[in-house]
Amino acid sequence: MTTLSKDARHEDSPSRPTRRIPGEEGTWVFILGDMTVFAVFFATYLYYRAQQPELFNVSQLSLRPGYGVINTLLLLTSSLLVVIGLRAVRRQVRNVAPWMFSGALLCGLGFSFMKFLEYSEKLSKGLTPNTNSFFMYYYVLTGLHFFHLIVGMGVLTFLIVKSRAPSLTVKQFAFVEGGACFWHMVDLLWIVLFPLLYLMK
Repeated sequence: MTTLSKDARHEDSPSRPTRRIPGEEGTWVFILGDMTVFAVFFATYLYYRAQQPELFNVSQLSLRPGYGVINTLLLLTSSLLVVIGLRAVRRQVRNVAPWMFSGALLCGLGFSFMKFLEYSEKLSKGLTPNTNSFFMYYYVLTGLHFFHLIVGMGVLTFLIVKSRAPSLTVKQFAFVEGGACFWHMVDLLWIVLFPLLYLMK
């Protein structure tokens, strides 16, 4: 059975007076830096949208919000599974955690399939990054997010492997926490990106 040190199981100790930030400090530097870069991209998109509202609104009609809704549900479900999986690792429920992380990975694969369908549909209609400013930002923003999702799926694979280990040191568990936080970042970025591109008028 997976064993953790006393510090690694801190969340389930109600008598513990202090709490720490999950994961390694370096992981949070990377995550916050990444989110800052996306925030700059979001602000840039909003600026140029304000300059050409009619073009952006008309181009937005070519998007199908249904794809975004399905992908949002997939990522929200995956984040829930990651939370359950992390708790299972912390509570030493070894037979649950790998299944939860595998379920999250499956949701990521579902997102990838839906994104493939969406991109294929747009390209078949001749809608490329060169079509206009809206589609340039659409492909850049969703492409960057998709890249992070692919990296996140690699992270989930790492979590699956680690959750099957007979024991985890405090440092190893911190890496597992950091991987979970990265996946939550991927989810959060999409939650901002979806209404920004598909819904906002």
